[in-house]
Order: sequence, then structure tokens, then C-alpha cells
Amino acid sequence: MGNKPAKQEREEIFLKVVPPLDRAYVRWLARDLERIHGFTPANPRAVKPPDHYIEYMRLNGWLDVDLSDPDLAHLFK
Repeated sequence: MGNKPAKQEREEIFLKVVPPLDRAYVRWLARDLERIHGFTPANPRAVKPPDHYIEYMRLNGWLDVDLSDPDLAHLFK
């Protein structure tokens, strides 16, 4: 029941080598990603869930908003 010898740690150096990239491609890719992720629709349409979802939510008390309320009708068009 003696002490176990400590494991010898090997010194390893990992290098990450990146192949050379075309600067024009990198600029195009950065601009394209910015355009995609910065996109917001100008006039998003409301989505009405299926009737059985609405009924299920109403039965469980998850739906506190009446979707047929005339004051809220402009939000669901």
C-alpha cells in the first residue's frame, strides 16, 4: 500500500496550421455573413398557429390573450 508513482507528463505542443486564404474571398465571406445575420424583414407577417394548438393552450391556461379580440386584430393580420 505504498504511494503510486506519479504519471510522467509529456510536453506536447500542438500547432494549428491554416492554409493561405485569398483576401478577396475572405472579404466577400465577411460581407456575406454580415448581410445574412444582419437581415431583418421589413414587414413580417403574423403566423396563426393551428386551431388544435390554440385549443390545447387555452385548456392549459397558457393562452391569456383572446386571438379574436378586435383591439389586437391588427397584430394578427
